Amino acid sequence: MEIDYSKFHQILSAMAIPNLSLINAIRSAADAIEQAVHYQWGHMGMCNCGHLAQELTHLSKSEIHEYALRAREGDWADQVAAFCPTSKLPMDLLISTMLDAGLTREDLHHLERLSDPAVIQQFPVEERNLVYNRKEDVVRYMSVWADMLEQIMLKEIALPILSHQVTVQ
Repeated sequence: MEIDYSKFHQILSAMAIPNLSLINAIRSAADAIEQAVHYQWGHMGMCNCGHLAQELTHLSKSEIHEYALRAREGDWADQVAAFCPTSKLPMDLLISTMLDAGLTREDLHHLERLSDPAVIQQFPVEERNLVYNRKEDVVRYMSVWADMLEQIMLKEIALPILSHQVTVQ
């Protein structure tokens, strides 16, 4: 899929900070979802954000789900909206770890609903109606998102200009 680079200046302000660890975690989470026998959007450790949280925190799906239940009611969007970095609640510590990895709160909200306009725009028009709890759509969304972050990261790398002089004798 060809990525539209014309909007990257807008994407950078609202999207994750591209880095290799985060990109690899997103791809690993997409692979885990694709291979998963049981994908449950309603389970905080087995949903879209839950799979990425497993990759970034190395917590189990059960631990993530338990942390969410101990913190407050609601899905990932609710947890992220109520996030308090100083609360010391396990779920807030988990979210802090994810933010420290380069994600934004908006990224987490968008991932849970497959709703980031910059990611959606990369799909052909006829493929943009993604269903947030259909694992095939989640895998495609995460793959495109990882590709976008990788392209942004690569675009920011400045390589030195090397001059090679040949001496003829």
